[in-house]
Amino acid sequence: MTTTLTRPADGEGSVQVLQDPSLNIQEETLVIAVYGKGGIGKSTTSSNLSAAFSKLGKRVLQIGCDPKHDSTFTLTHKMVPTVIDILEEVDFHSEELRPEDFVFTGFNGVQCVESGGPPAGTGCGGYVTGQTVKLLKEHHLLEDTDVVIFDVLGDVVCGGFAAPLQHANYCLIVTANDFDSIFAMNRIVQAIQAKAKNYKVRLGGVVANRSADTDQIDKFNKRTGLRTMAHFKDVDAIRRSRLKKCTIFEMDDDDDAVRACRQEYLNLAQNMLDKVEPLEAVSLKDREIFDLLGFD
Repeated sequence: MTTTLTRPADGEGSVQVLQDPSLNIQEETLVIAVYGKGGIGKSTTSSNLSAAFSKLGKRVLQIGCDPKHDSTFTLTHKMVPTVIDILEEVDFHSEELRPEDFVFTGFNGVQCVESGGPPAGTGCGGYVTGQTVKLLKEHHLLEDTDVVIFDVLGDVVCGGFAAPLQHANYCLIVTANDFDSIFAMNRIVQAIQAKAKNYKVRLGGVVANRSADTDQIDKFNKRTGLRTMAHFKDVDAIRRSRLKKCTIFEMDDDDDAVRACRQEYLNLAQNMLDKVEPLEAVSLKDREIFDLLGFD
């Protein structure tokens, strides 16, 4: 028997995870996907950004898309059950679920969902993300939401974990001022270029995190057409807030560093609400990144 392989609809290479078009999130909702190198601070950035949007009066939903399911714990102050775990309990009969089974209210009313993931080596993270969005739509939980933030696992070499880009308006890339983080950022730019052929997602910009300086990021931005939307230095207050299982908005008001971080998050949220001009960045080849950022 002969099997015909068709070219993927967006991008070349491995099989792409395609979402049901009926699952699209409504146009008036601002949908942001947060990506970056593993361990760079995506979840901390996402949670504090969700808190900032809520402080600006927006109804916010944050969806953690990592099997580690710790995206929202600074908002909820605990590790909440995942969608995949809850579905498994009812033998995947989603009609038996109620919203309170998988949606948890966090700081300042932010709604929190952890999609979870299949056991290692047994399934696709993109499928789980799709099932999560489907469940949210079935329960009409996206209809009263102003902002949705997808906090996504690591890099997007895997087509499955690029699935949230099919729902997003913008992608924010979290990076540090070092070669490995910028190398991962370049891969993410490539993923956006592929998805933008068939979906509305566009590059919003870069969030410089855990970095006193931004000289390497600035050099890469200038070459590729990216821009830095926010800069968070290696501030101990952010580290302490995560240890306390809370957002930066719940830390000591008398700390100058805390107040500065809060304002930077509020500025970033407001800029995203103001409909930032989408970027048409051009990614680099791997060799070009070494030539740009490497040392003699």
